[in-house]
Amino acid sequence: MRNGWEPTDDSGSIVAPMSSSILNRRNFLSLGTGMAALMAHGASRESDPAVKKYFRKSKALGTDVKITVLHRDEEIASKGIDSALNKIDYVEQLMSLYRQDSQLSLLNRKGVLRNPNPDLVTVLRKSMGLSKLTDGAFDVTVQPLWNLYNRHAQSGSLPSENEIAKVRSRIGWEHVRIEEDIIFFDRPGMQVTLNGVAQGMAADFARQALEEEGIRDALIDAGEFNAIGSPRRKDAWHIAVQHPRQEGNIAKTGLQGRCLSTSGDYGTKFSDDYRHHHLFDPRTGISPTELSAVSVAAPNALEADALSTALFVLGPDKAKEMAESMKEVDALFISKSGDMTATDGFSLV
Repeated sequence: MRNGWEPTDDSGSIVAPMSSSILNRRNFLSLGTGMAALMAHGASRESDPAVKKYFRKSKALGTDVKITVLHRDEEIASKGIDSALNKIDYVEQLMSLYRQDSQLSLLNRKGVLRNPNPDLVTVLRKSMGLSKLTDGAFDVTVQPLWNLYNRHAQSGSLPSENEIAKVRSRIGWEHVRIEEDIIFFDRPGMQVTLNGVAQGMAADFARQALEEEGIRDALIDAGEFNAIGSPRRKDAWHIAVQHPRQEGNIAKTGLQGRCLSTSGDYGTKFSDDYRHHHLFDPRTGISPTELSAVSVAAPNALEADALSTALFVLGPDKAKEMAESMKEVDALFISKSGDMTATDGFSLV
């Protein structure tokens, strides 16, 4: 999920966004060559003044994508960022609901997909595993619910209990069959959305691309954060936590070597009181009412992405218990009133 976190410019942790205007990748790269397309922001580590900070902004997966790299060599940094952005584009081409030619769109239209891309098979299997782990709190088959609520939102209404019950008959992760050579639904009318994992997977792929180029200090924001190493004078990347109800931040966390994702009721709301929004409990067809946001730190961004949704759905007590039982997973919970609780390993700075 697109979270409400922004990189901070505190003590040189990370540069502020380039501008408020949105530049797609092609337009940004057409601004010029050399340093115009890849901007250095001065010395990065006091211990090595030759290391500089390079930042690039793009557009993919319905959000601004921002990559910051610390490196001594501009050419290596540029090549790494190019490779990372290509990986993010690849994920979008594969998993976008808005591209009619994506494999996900083909699966949803026909209910079957032959010879699927191996990465689609992998992400669906991981999603099914997370569905089982969370007792169905995370479920990629909720797309029919989104369609129902979105259709009603056009007229300023909410779906009836009967409508919700009818749509719920087309939801259930157990009814997605996945083989190496075929993916299909065993119920008619089912649809899958990977919006709860695609940004995380893109951030993971981008990280791999950067590391393959020898980059050891970087921050990837593809809707979810993936941190490599650390910035200057810091032992972690400092990320500000947006307040779910007002402008400004409610907290700040340090991120080093882990990934971060936030799910909140403010993302897309279907009622002004935030009771109805895009985060559905797949088992009931309605939105949970206890929390306003959940942030998850995890070893990889795909897991953080999915778990931020699942823990939001589970509610604070069950969610905290689950997070504490998982290796290298920590979480921050923000209630509707703005109160915060966190697991012991969630770093607040």
